[in-house]
Amino acid sequence: MLEVSGIYKKFKKRQILKGVSFTAEPGSCVGIAGGNGCGKTTLLSILAGVSRPEQGSIRFDGQEAVGKRSVFEKKAAYVPQENPLIPELTARDNFSLWYKGDKKRMEKDLEEGVAKALGVSEFLGIPAGKLSGGQKKRLSIASALSNQASVLIMDEPGAALDLRAKEEILRYIRTFVKRGGIVILTSHEMQELRVCSQLYILKEGVLIPENIEMGVEPENLIGKF
Repeated sequence: MLEVSGIYKKFKKRQILKGVSFTAEPGSCVGIAGGNGCGKTTLLSILAGVSRPEQGSIRFDGQEAVGKRSVFEKKAAYVPQENPLIPELTARDNFSLWYKGDKKRMEKDLEEGVAKALGVSEFLGIPAGKLSGGQKKRLSIASALSNQASVLIMDEPGAALDLRAKEEILRYIRTFVKRGGIVILTSHEMQELRVCSQLYILKEGVLIPENIEMGVEPENLIGKF
């Protein structure tokens, strides 16, 4: 269970987030849509523990995380829009660099874990700079989830990917959710928003719940940004 309550964040004199609150149950995917610059990435960085809110609470399974870096490191996996990979290093070296665990567990991950499920084992010897966009994204997800987190936080997961790569990422999101994980994502793409079981519009610093029982259509969202 993820419980987010009363998150506020200001940048210079601009109040970006104004009391953002929501909850997410295990086995759910929460989508956050909104116009450019509305604060989506700021919110995700706070949920992942990269930045700290001025006020508010973030609880993972009842455990307060704000001000406790160790809780974020254990409970949350963050995949930013821009991958953190080092181009000159191979996929294996990058995975080893970002992996949160010992070498034995990493090898097991590559053989039967998340890395295996994402196909990372297929391109371990290739320099990261020569990987396709989809391969880079899969490697970033596997690295982020090496802490075996129950909450996967993704900023524009399909950005700049081709159709095949987008579908591979969506397939993994569905699998992660089906296994009881929680996914929080921001997106401008309808196929990603349609995977979500909860959808919110972030506007003027506030999360507005969107009724998706009748489906998610662009004409219904655009006017609400």
